[in-house]
Amino acid sequence: MRIALDTNRYTDFGRGETKAVDVLERADTIYVPFVVLAELRAGFLCGSKNLENERSLVRFLNSPRVIVAYADDDTTHQYARLFAQLRRQGTPIPTNDLWIAALVVQHDLMLFARDRHFDNLPQIARV
Repeated sequence: MRIALDTNRYTDFGRGETKAVDVLERADTIYVPFVVLAELRAGFLCGSKNLENERSLVRFLNSPRVIVAYADDDTTHQYARLFAQLRRQGTPIPTNDLWIAALVVQHDLMLFARDRHFDNLPQIARV
């Protein structure tokens, strides 16, 4: 199973939530979208455990099963198509989540997230 990890599910994993731990243990490859890294690090800086959280994140990222997914030209085309689809449907989603969705579609991944607004994109498989 190849998954893309959303910020809220990384947080669940870090807290030891059973479902998150089980899914990540079963995943063959875990893609971490660049946006998720930015959201996590922003949260770390606003909290009281910045260094501890950053060390844990770096350990996680150093796993051979983890790949950081960055945007490229193809991602921008996926983003534009998804944006237009959501606009036609009248169901916009937050910009950061749109970038995550574009990377999920581009790399043919399953999305591991709690956010229900991704349900407005039926082409995205969910864990």
